[in-house]
Amino acid sequence: MSAGAEAKDTVSLKEAVGVCAFFLVAFFAFRAFAFQQFHIPSGSMKPTLLVGDVLAVGKYSYGYSRYSLPFSPPLFAGRIFPAAPARGDVVVFRLPQNPSEDLIKRIIGLPGDRVQMIGGSLHLNGEPVKRERLEDVVDTDEIPGKTVRAKRWRETLPGGASYVTLDLFDDGDFDDTEIFEVPAGHYFMMGDNRDGSTDSRSEVGYVPFENVVGQAKIIYFSIGDGVPAWQIWNWPASLRFSRFFMTIR
Repeated sequence: MSAGAEAKDTVSLKEAVGVCAFFLVAFFAFRAFAFQQFHIPSGSMKPTLLVGDVLAVGKYSYGYSRYSLPFSPPLFAGRIFPAAPARGDVVVFRLPQNPSEDLIKRIIGLPGDRVQMIGGSLHLNGEPVKRERLEDVVDTDEIPGKTVRAKRWRETLPGGASYVTLDLFDDGDFDDTEIFEVPAGHYFMMGDNRDGSTDSRSEVGYVPFENVVGQAKIIYFSIGDGVPAWQIWNWPASLRFSRFFMTIR
Protein backbone atom coordinates (compact mmCIF):
# COMPACT_ATOMS: atom_id res chain seq x y z
CA MET A 1 0.00 0.00 0.00
CA SER A 2 1.36 3.41 -0.91
CA ALA A 3 2.01 6.18 1.61
CA GLY A 4 -0.73 8.22 -0.03
CA ALA A 5 -3.29 5.45 0.48
CA GLU A 6 -2.26 5.06 4.12
CA ALA A 7 -2.68 8.78 4.71
CA LYS A 8 -6.10 8.71 3.06
CA ASP A 9 -7.20 5.81 5.27
CA THR A 10 -5.98 7.68 8.35
CA VAL A 11 -7.94 10.80 7.37
CA SER A 12 -11.08 8.70 6.74
CA LEU A 13 -10.77 7.06 10.16
CA LYS A 14 -10.35 10.45 11.83
CA GLU A 15 -13.39 11.78 9.98
CA ALA A 16 -15.48 8.78 11.06
CA VAL A 17 -14.40 9.20 14.68
CA GLY A 18 -15.16 12.91 14.47
CA VAL A 19 -18.65 12.30 13.09
CA CYS A 20 -19.39 9.71 15.79
CA ALA A 21 -18.13 12.07 18.50
CA PHE A 22 -20.28 14.90 17.12
CA PHE A 23 -23.43 12.79 17.18
CA LEU A 24 -22.69 11.52 20.68
CA VAL A 25 -22.25 15.08 21.95
CA ALA A 26 -25.40 16.18 20.11
CA PHE A 27 -27.37 13.26 21.58
CA PHE A 28 -26.29 13.98 25.16
CA ALA A 29 -26.91 17.71 24.70
CA PHE A 30 -30.41 16.93 23.37
CA ARG A 31 -31.01 14.53 26.28
CA ALA A 32 -29.68 17.03 28.81
CA PHE A 33 -31.38 20.21 27.66
CA ALA A 34 -34.31 19.47 25.35
CA PHE A 35 -36.31 16.28 25.89
CA GLN A 36 -36.42 13.28 28.18
CA GLN A 37 -38.15 9.99 27.41
CA PHE A 38 -40.63 8.78 30.03
CA HIS A 39 -42.47 5.44 30.20
CA ILE A 40 -45.84 5.32 31.96
CA PRO A 41 -45.48 2.60 34.63
CA SER A 42 -48.90 2.75 36.32
CA GLY A 43 -52.53 3.74 35.85
CA SER A 44 -52.41 6.81 38.12
CA MET A 45 -52.98 9.18 35.18
CA LYS A 46 -55.78 7.25 33.47
CA PRO A 47 -57.60 8.03 31.26
CA THR A 48 -55.15 10.70 30.03
CA LEU A 49 -52.11 8.40 30.07
CA LEU A 50 -52.06 4.62 29.91
CA VAL A 51 -49.53 2.01 30.98
CA GLY A 52 -47.35 1.43 27.91
CA ASP A 53 -47.40 5.04 26.69
CA VAL A 54 -43.96 6.52 25.97
CA LEU A 55 -43.72 10.30 26.25
CA ALA A 56 -41.45 13.13 25.27
CA VAL A 57 -40.98 15.46 28.24
CA GLY A 58 -39.85 19.00 27.43
CA LYS A 59 -37.13 20.05 29.87
CA TYR A 60 -37.04 23.62 28.55
CA SER A 61 -40.64 24.41 29.57
CA TYR A 62 -39.86 25.75 33.04
CA GLY A 63 -36.14 26.39 32.87
CA TYR A 64 -33.55 24.04 34.32
CA SER A 65 -32.70 22.65 37.72
CA ARG A 66 -30.14 20.02 38.74
CA TYR A 67 -32.85 17.40 38.10
CA SER A 68 -33.07 18.46 34.45
CA LEU A 69 -29.56 17.12 33.89
CA PRO A 70 -28.50 13.48 33.51
CA PHE A 71 -27.45 12.01 36.88
CA SER A 72 -28.67 15.21 38.64
CA PRO A 73 -25.24 16.68 39.46
CA PRO A 74 -25.39 19.29 42.26
CA LEU A 75 -23.94 22.04 40.08
CA PHE A 76 -26.37 24.73 41.23
CA ALA A 77 -29.43 25.24 43.42
CA GLY A 78 -32.90 26.37 42.32
CA ARG A 79 -33.62 26.94 38.63
CA ILE A 80 -32.05 28.91 35.81
CA PHE A 81 -34.20 30.58 33.14
CA PRO A 82 -37.29 29.81 35.27
CA ALA A 83 -40.82 29.95 33.83
CA ALA A 84 -43.78 29.27 36.10
CA PRO A 85 -45.93 26.18 35.42
CA ALA A 86 -49.67 26.61 34.93
CA ARG A 87 -52.57 24.82 36.59
CA GLY A 88 -53.39 21.73 34.57
CA ASP A 89 -49.90 21.11 33.20
CA VAL A 90 -48.88 17.44 33.22
CA VAL A 91 -45.34 17.27 34.57
CA VAL A 92 -42.61 14.81 35.43
CA PHE A 93 -40.96 15.54 38.78
CA ARG A 94 -38.60 13.98 41.30
CA LEU A 95 -40.24 12.57 44.40
CA PRO A 96 -39.27 14.91 47.28
CA GLN A 97 -38.66 11.99 49.65
CA ASN A 98 -36.55 10.08 47.09
CA PRO A 99 -35.13 12.31 44.33
CA SER A 100 -33.93 9.28 42.36
CA GLU A 101 -37.57 8.41 41.54
CA ASP A 102 -39.56 10.10 38.74
CA LEU A 103 -43.33 10.58 38.97
CA ILE A 104 -45.83 12.08 36.55
CA LYS A 105 -48.93 13.97 37.69
CA ARG A 106 -51.04 17.01 36.89
CA ILE A 107 -50.44 20.36 38.59
CA ILE A 108 -53.60 21.24 40.48
CA GLY A 109 -52.45 23.77 43.06
CA LEU A 110 -50.09 26.72 42.59
CA PRO A 111 -48.13 28.42 45.38
CA GLY A 112 -50.60 30.04 47.77
CA ASP A 113 -53.60 27.94 46.64
CA ARG A 114 -55.86 26.10 49.06
CA VAL A 115 -56.77 22.64 47.76
CA GLN A 116 -59.41 20.31 49.18
CA MET A 117 -61.46 17.31 48.09
CA ILE A 118 -65.08 17.28 49.31
CA GLY A 119 -67.26 14.30 48.39
CA GLY A 120 -64.96 13.47 45.48
CA SER A 121 -65.20 17.00 44.09
CA LEU A 122 -62.09 19.17 43.79
CA HIS A 123 -62.20 22.58 45.49
CA LEU A 124 -59.72 25.40 44.92
CA ASN A 125 -59.54 28.39 47.22
CA GLY A 126 -62.93 27.58 48.71
CA GLU A 127 -64.73 27.16 45.37
CA PRO A 128 -65.73 23.89 43.65
CA VAL A 129 -63.94 23.32 40.35
CA LYS A 130 -66.32 23.06 37.42
CA ARG A 131 -66.91 19.49 36.30
CA GLU A 132 -69.26 17.73 33.90
CA ARG A 133 -70.36 14.09 34.16
CA LEU A 134 -69.44 11.95 31.17
CA GLU A 135 -70.45 8.43 30.20
CA ASP A 136 -69.25 5.71 32.59
CA VAL A 137 -66.58 3.24 31.48
CA VAL A 138 -65.63 -0.28 32.54
CA ASP A 139 -62.13 -0.20 33.99
CA THR A 140 -59.72 -2.81 35.36
CA ASP A 141 -59.42 -2.69 39.14
CA GLU A 142 -56.14 -3.12 41.03
CA ILE A 143 -57.19 -6.73 41.71
CA PRO A 144 -56.08 -8.73 38.62
CA GLY A 145 -59.00 -9.81 36.48
CA LYS A 146 -61.56 -7.71 38.34
CA THR A 147 -63.36 -4.90 36.55
CA VAL A 148 -65.34 -1.98 37.95
CA ARG A 149 -67.75 0.50 36.45
CA ALA A 150 -65.99 3.86 36.75
CA LYS A 151 -67.41 7.35 36.60
CA ARG A 152 -65.78 9.90 34.35
CA TRP A 153 -65.82 13.66 34.77
CA ARG A 154 -64.57 16.51 32.59
CA GLU A 155 -62.90 18.89 34.99
CA THR A 156 -62.07 22.49 34.05
CA LEU A 157 -59.65 24.44 36.21
CA PRO A 158 -59.53 28.21 36.64
CA GLY A 159 -57.52 29.38 33.66
CA GLY A 160 -59.22 26.97 31.25
CA ALA A 161 -57.25 23.70 31.46
CA SER A 162 -59.76 20.89 30.81
CA TYR A 163 -59.25 17.14 31.08
CA VAL A 164 -61.06 13.91 32.00
CA THR A 165 -60.76 12.27 35.42
CA LEU A 166 -61.61 8.74 36.51
CA ASP A 167 -63.61 8.00 39.68
CA LEU A 168 -63.42 4.31 40.54
CA PHE A 169 -65.12 4.36 43.95
CA ASP A 170 -67.85 6.47 45.53
CA ASP A 171 -66.06 6.51 48.89
CA GLY A 172 -62.40 6.57 47.94
CA ASP A 173 -59.69 7.17 50.52
CA PHE A 174 -59.04 10.70 49.24
CA ASP A 175 -62.59 11.78 48.32
CA ASP A 176 -62.64 13.92 51.48
CA THR A 177 -59.48 15.63 52.67
CA GLU A 178 -58.21 18.41 54.84
CA ILE A 179 -57.43 21.78 53.31
CA PHE A 180 -53.93 21.79 51.80
CA GLU A 181 -52.28 25.23 51.70
CA VAL A 182 -49.56 25.15 49.05
CA PRO A 183 -46.34 26.80 50.30
CA ALA A 184 -44.37 29.34 48.29
CA GLY A 185 -42.12 27.70 45.72
CA HIS A 186 -44.12 24.44 45.73
CA TYR A 187 -46.88 22.76 43.71
CA PHE A 188 -49.75 20.41 44.49
CA MET A 189 -49.89 17.37 42.22
CA MET A 190 -52.77 14.96 41.56
CA GLY A 191 -53.34 12.00 39.26
CA ASP A 192 -56.32 12.00 36.90
CA ASN A 193 -57.22 8.55 38.26
CA ARG A 194 -58.42 10.05 41.51
CA ASP A 195 -58.87 6.76 43.40
CA GLY A 196 -55.72 5.14 42.01
CA SER A 197 -53.02 7.74 42.48
CA THR A 198 -50.41 8.36 45.16
CA ASP A 199 -49.94 12.12 44.99
CA SER A 200 -49.89 15.34 47.02
CA ARG A 201 -52.99 14.24 48.90
CA SER A 202 -50.88 11.58 50.62
CA GLU A 203 -47.19 10.85 51.10
CA VAL A 204 -45.92 12.74 48.04
CA GLY A 205 -46.79 16.06 49.68
CA TYR A 206 -45.97 19.43 48.17
CA VAL A 207 -43.43 19.33 45.34
CA PRO A 208 -40.66 21.98 45.25
CA PHE A 209 -40.29 23.79 41.94
CA GLU A 210 -36.68 22.60 41.84
CA ASN A 211 -37.90 18.98 41.62
CA VAL A 212 -39.89 19.54 38.43
CA VAL A 213 -38.07 17.95 35.49
CA GLY A 214 -40.28 19.16 32.67
CA GLN A 215 -43.68 19.20 30.97
CA ALA A 216 -45.11 16.11 29.28
CA LYS A 217 -45.62 17.13 25.66
CA ILE A 218 -46.54 14.23 23.40
CA ILE A 219 -47.11 10.46 23.32
CA TYR A 220 -44.90 9.19 20.50
CA PHE A 221 -45.22 5.44 21.13
CA SER A 222 -47.79 3.24 22.89
CA ILE A 223 -48.06 -0.49 23.42
CA GLY A 224 -50.63 -2.57 25.28
CA ASP A 225 -50.30 -3.00 29.03
CA GLY A 226 -48.01 -5.91 29.91
CA VAL A 227 -46.42 -6.30 26.47
CA PRO A 228 -42.65 -5.59 26.45
CA ALA A 229 -41.76 -3.12 23.71
CA TRP A 230 -38.79 -5.24 22.63
CA GLN A 231 -41.09 -8.12 21.57
CA ILE A 232 -41.52 -6.71 18.09
CA TRP A 233 -43.29 -9.87 16.92
CA ASN A 234 -46.23 -8.76 19.12
CA TRP A 235 -46.37 -5.25 17.69
CA PRO A 236 -49.06 -5.71 15.02
CA ALA A 237 -51.65 -6.69 17.61
CA SER A 238 -50.33 -4.71 20.59
CA LEU A 239 -49.39 -1.26 19.29
CA ARG A 240 -51.97 1.44 20.03
CA PHE A 241 -51.54 3.42 16.82
CA SER A 242 -54.38 5.79 17.71
CA ARG A 243 -52.24 7.14 20.57
CA PHE A 244 -49.13 7.81 18.49
CA PHE A 245 -48.25 11.54 18.42
CA MET A 246 -51.10 12.53 20.71
CA THR A 247 -50.46 15.84 22.46
CA ILE A 248 -50.92 15.74 26.23
CA ARG A 249 -53.45 18.10 27.78
